[in-house]
Amino acid sequence: MKKVSHLILHKGNTVNTIEAHKPVFEALEIMISKNIGALIVYQDGEYKGLLTERDYARKVAIMGKNSHDTKVSEIMQTNPASVKFEDSIEKCMEIMSDKHIRYLPVIADKHVVGLVSMGDLVRFIIEDQKNTINHLQNFISGAVS
Repeated sequence: MKKVSHLILHKGNTVNTIEAHKPVFEALEIMISKNIGALIVYQDGEYKGLLTERDYARKVAIMGKNSHDTKVSEIMQTNPASVKFEDSIEKCMEIMSDKHIRYLPVIADKHVVGLVSMGDLVRFIIEDQKNTINHLQNFISGAVS
């Protein structure tokens, strides 16, 4: 059974962050420049939550708020669902499906050590299935010859 640690090893553990007191506009600039959909939120070096494009759409744009005046802390998710290195890829898929979310922070010792997106999971599963197919084809080819 493949674990979150396998996925993080494969994709890398880069975590993009923003401070809770920053304006939402700054968070959007980071997301756009890095072509990502979520940021981990910190306050004074401590993990506080998650900010996604969906949070912006639902809590700023639709509500008629100004992204320059609204602080990240006002719209971020506190205590979002998360996973650990030892959790399975299947558990990630279950959580994301059940909660209708696209991002899961990976937590170790109260620190965020990675961020898994639905896209990451799909790419990882497809790659894993391709590898399994290749191994089976090689095995069958060797057994037949």
